[in-house]
Amino acid sequence: MATFLYRVGRLACRRRWYVALVWAAVLAAVGLGALKAPGAADEGFSMPGIESQKAFDLMEERFPGATADGATARVVFVAPKGEKVTAAGNRKAVEDTVADLADGSQAASAVDPFQAKAVSADGTTAYTTVTYKVASDDLTDSSRHQLDQALDRARDSGLTVDAGGTALDDGGGAGGAAEVIGVAIAAVVLLVTFGSLAAAGLPLLTAIIGVGVSMATILALSDALGLSTTTGTLAMMLGLAVGIDYALFVVSRYREERANGRTPQEATSLAVGTAGSAVVFAGLTVVIALAGLSVVGIPMLTKMGLAAAGAVVVAVFIALTLVPAFLGFWPNAVLRRKARGSGRVEEGTKDNGDNGGTRWARFVLRRPLPVLLLGVVGLGALALPVTSLQLGMPGDEAKPASTTERRAYDALAEGFGPGFNGPLTVVVDAKGADDAKGAAAAVAKEIGATRGVVSVSPARFNATGDTAVFSVVPSTAPTDERTKDLVTTIRGERPGVESATGATFEVTGTTALNIDISEKVQSALVPYLVVVVGLAVVLLLVVFRSLLVPLKAALGFLLSVLASLGAVVVVFQEGHGAALLGVETTGPIMSLMPIFLVGIVFGLAMDYEVFLVSRMREAYVHGETSHQAVTSGFRHSARVVVAAALIMIAVFAGFIGESDSMIKMIGFGLAAAVLLDAFVVRMALVPAVLALLGDKAWWLPKWLDRILPRVDVEGETLTRPATTPTPRPTDRETTPV
Repeated sequence: MATFLYRVGRLACRRRWYVALVWAAVLAAVGLGALKAPGAADEGFSMPGIESQKAFDLMEERFPGATADGATARVVFVAPKGEKVTAAGNRKAVEDTVADLADGSQAASAVDPFQAKAVSADGTTAYTTVTYKVASDDLTDSSRHQLDQALDRARDSGLTVDAGGTALDDGGGAGGAAEVIGVAIAAVVLLVTFGSLAAAGLPLLTAIIGVGVSMATILALSDALGLSTTTGTLAMMLGLAVGIDYALFVVSRYREERANGRTPQEATSLAVGTAGSAVVFAGLTVVIALAGLSVVGIPMLTKMGLAAAGAVVVAVFIALTLVPAFLGFWPNAVLRRKARGSGRVEEGTKDNGDNGGTRWARFVLRRPLPVLLLGVVGLGALALPVTSLQLGMPGDEAKPASTTERRAYDALAEGFGPGFNGPLTVVVDAKGADDAKGAAAAVAKEIGATRGVVSVSPARFNATGDTAVFSVVPSTAPTDERTKDLVTTIRGERPGVESATGATFEVTGTTALNIDISEKVQSALVPYLVVVVGLAVVLLLVVFRSLLVPLKAALGFLLSVLASLGAVVVVFQEGHGAALLGVETTGPIMSLMPIFLVGIVFGLAMDYEVFLVSRMREAYVHGETSHQAVTSGFRHSARVVVAAALIMIAVFAGFIGESDSMIKMIGFGLAAAVLLDAFVVRMALVPAVLALLGDKAWWLPKWLDRILPRVDVEGETLTRPATTPTPRPTDRETTPV
């Protein structure tokens, strides 16, 4: 591995113009493909194997066209205090607004609330539903402007008017400002770390090129592969983060080799052969974690994971080829200013130098047990709130009170009850019943009598009269645990109803769908962990040729991810410190959050593990004691790992500033996970455990040693003098193939 990558780095440095032109051609080709490729239609969200999805599929089959995904807007009218919307003046204002909304060029219909009985019992609130002919992404600016104008005219009459629904989603991707903030902070961290504008700019430049190639490729293939507009979100976030980090490690190793007196070409080759090997294996762990998202069984999540894995692969190739090419163009520019004349970095970075990393390592080595206990207890305490974790899919109720969607949600809940915002849809399949209408009526009566149900709408039959659909309004809010219990109770009544009527039914709707998604994600989490962690442990066995180091790495990851998930629960579910982050409403954690957190953070955690511990392994196989190897690993890698972690935290923390609560949650969770894993697990627990284990940390059973393939991640063949005969494999030495 190291020898092959050494040759790749040398070739990229010597043929730097060809490498740069090839990447420029690739970027131009995929960019042109992205411009010419038709945009993929939003395929919507689906999750095979859950009842809500089966019911929705049945509705599509029995009610053709009824489930069309045209945009909708629910407009809510609230009368001034002490008045009713049914008063003559208020009623006219509502009816005029409905007429205006129906006149839009893309509007299909707007329901009169007074004819549809969409008025609250106290007469203070009414609502209308506007249906559009096209999906939300296809709504024109004029249609959105026409909706806003109609609402403003209604407000001028004295009514309080707000709206929610998919028509208000402008399709703008969150994170644009977040990415700028993250890149800016990353630039500062790189500048402080390297003390050179060129050294700071090179990882940023190559990472942006990699993200450009990845995103253009995703757009070019979106129509052919059915990729939605949201597929590239994760790819952009991770591509930027790992792209900066991987280039950072190669540049850092290049500067180190220059400090040891290497020529620019030799330093570049050695940097790619050593740090590049770690980049390859770190990238593989990230790819495994992202590709493993397919285990969950959500098509959208699978596509997001594979797209992000592709972005990581591009980042790896960029680090192995374009970064050494740029180092060939500017061999001295990445050095500190005072070192450019001699081409050598300051003495403090040499093997015999002392720095903050070595001082910290010695501190931990002197007190391994207290550091280990303090770290484990601290992470365990942070992880305790996970026991009260509630999963869901927050909707408009989680948006800031300053948004019209949130105000519309609150007005409907106050006027019609908390369950009105999350009605259940019941689909009755009466094909096997003698009396379809009688069977549907019996099902509706049974469900209507269930405790926690406020009302049941009249059944609506399909053209053949064998399938009925009706709505059920719960007495509790969509995210309330009692609503989940109600859905479970209704479904539990199905066997009795089926035996009595010959008809069966299924429960769907947004609320039921969210409940089913949460349950499926929870059931998929353990298999996902087993697959991802298991494959990564095998990979780390090959890298480190140790049994305990990979197990320690996996256990440390579990601690950090549980602690970060506990921090998310504390802030976003329990509300502690929520105001500091601008979180106005707390509630269930987004259903996909644990899977996202596990998948993304596992890959990134293994990055730090490989980069930090591979330097320790390198020192150990070259004859240092176990304690000396830990110190050497920190001398060479601690500063760079800290910088890489700070960059990751900056990229993810930038998303906390977004207004969307789910984006805040993802950004906070990922930033917290990287913080805990890099600084507590990798920088504190790892050296403490290695200090306690001593030489046993690098023990590998002989039978397993014979089975595992041998790879040279430490670059032993590159650093061994040419006159030294190749040694035979021993317990302390790894011979590559």
